[in-house]
Amino acid sequence: MSTPAKRGLIGAIKAGQSHLGWDDATYRAVLARLCNGKTSSTKCSLEELQAVREYMHDQGFPRQSARHGKRPNVARSRKTMLSKVEALLADAKRPWNYAEKMCDHMFQVKRVEWLTTEQLTKLMQALAIDAKRRKKRETTDESATGNRATAPGSHSDS
Repeated sequence: MSTPAKRGLIGAIKAGQSHLGWDDATYRAVLARLCNGKTSSTKCSLEELQAVREYMHDQGFPRQSARHGKRPNVARSRKTMLSKVEALLADAKRPWNYAEKMCDHMFQVKRVEWLTTEQLTKLMQALAIDAKRRKKRETTDESATGNRATAPGSHSDS
């Protein structure tokens, strides 16, 4: 019997096989070693498949990365503001979850799509202020670490 969880694991294992560059013989040898002699993933139990996936992670198959979240679905009138919010988040390399947390903190509203037009405008303004602050901080960091000319009369080799 194949459950959705088992099918998902088999798919992940097949992706791992491809990523690791294993041929069919290598793949079946690993299955046989980790799954009590079974050479087909469909015959393995859920626990055995999880062990195979863990082994593949140990061999260099990357784990699923953290997702950046799903773009909220808002009314057409607010799409342009949402695009600006999305651009500000992308520029700061922040996930949608960051905007959700800001909504909760600023307005006690859990989701971006539940914000009113005024609240969405304020969220966009807050992200823009954060972007300016971040840009200013980057320029001061660069000037602090950049090469400075030595003052006349000072000797750095003494």
